[in-house]
Amino acid sequence: MTVSASRAFSDETATGAPLAHVLRRTAAAARRFRERLSGAGGSAPGLSGRTGLLAPLLAIGAVLAAAGPADAQTGGTSSGYQPSMCQAIAMSLPGARFAAALPGPPAAPRITRTATDDRSVTITFVGHATFRIETPGGVVIVTDYSGPAGEGRVPDVATMNHAHSSHWTHAPDPRIEHVLPGWGSEGPADHHLVVGDVLIRNVPTDIRSWERGLELDGNSIFIFEVADLCIGHLGHLHQVLEDDHIALIGRLDVVMVAVDGTYTMSQEAVVQVVQRLRARIVLPMHYFSAWRLNEFLGDVRSELAIDIRSDPTMTVSLATLPREPTVVVLPGY
Repeated sequence: MTVSASRAFSDETATGAPLAHVLRRTAAAARRFRERLSGAGGSAPGLSGRTGLLAPLLAIGAVLAAAGPADAQTGGTSSGYQPSMCQAIAMSLPGARFAAALPGPPAAPRITRTATDDRSVTITFVGHATFRIETPGGVVIVTDYSGPAGEGRVPDVATMNHAHSSHWTHAPDPRIEHVLPGWGSEGPADHHLVVGDVLIRNVPTDIRSWERGLELDGNSIFIFEVADLCIGHLGHLHQVLEDDHIALIGRLDVVMVAVDGTYTMSQEAVVQVVQRLRARIVLPMHYFSAWRLNEFLGDVRSELAIDIRSDPTMTVSLATLPREPTVVVLPGY
C-alpha cells in the first residue's frame, strides 16, 4: 500500500515538475499570505475571497504542463509525467487555447489499454460520498473512502477527504495499493499518477472546521481521466469554484457533488458550482434524506434533465453521454 502525501514546493521545483504544479503551489502560498494579512488587519479572504488574478497564470501552467516531461508522482504500470487531457483553460479567459492545440511533438502515451477495451466506465454509488469506479482496464477506485468499498474485489485506489470522519479512515485496508489523502501535512496534497488505464489528479480547495477554523487546501477535488472521459469528485466542497479552480479542473463529463445544503455549502452555492462546471452527468451525493435531494432537484429542474434510477450502478462512455446536462440520481443517501 502506498499512502501518497504532498511534496514540498522546493522538491517540486528542483525536479523540474510542470509549471502547472508550481503555479498551483504559488496559488496556495498566495492564499496563506492573504490569510496572514487578514489577521494583521487587511482584507479577509474567506472561503471564496480569491482575487482571481492567479487564474491566467494557472491557465498558462495547464498549457505548459503538456509541453515536456517531468518527475511527477506515478503509479501502476507507468512512469514519467502523463499530461492531462481534461485540464482545459477556464472558459472565462478570452483567447485561451487548449494544451492539445500547441505545436510540438505529442506526448508519449503512458496510460495502458487492453485489447478488449470497450471504453465504458462503471460507476456504483456505495453511499454518502463514496462511489466505486471500475475502468475498462479493470482498475477499481473508491472515493471518500472510510471503510466501505462496495461489492467486489479490494480497490486499487482509495481517495479520502477529512472534513468529517465519514470521508476518510485512519486504517485503510492494507491491500489497497494507492491511498490518496486529499489534504497534506505540509501544504496542499499533490497527486498526479497513472494506475493502469486511468490518470488520477487532484485540485485542492479550502474547508472550514469547528476545531481549526479556515483550513487552506483541506479538501481535494479528485479527477479521474479514463476512456476519454473526465470524471470529477468534488469531495466535501465548502466554496464556490473560482477561475483558478476551473483552470486546473478543466473539462468534466461526470461530476459527483454533495447536495446536502448545510454541512458543505448552501443549495444556492451548489447550483452555482454545477452550472459553472457544465458536466453532462451530475451525480448527487451526501444528501442524507429524500427531502434534501428533492430540494436540490427542484432548484435545477428548469435547467437540467432529471434521470432517477432504481439501480445504484450505471455504465457510461463518451458515446453514451446524454445530449443535455442531466442529473442522474442513483439510490443511496
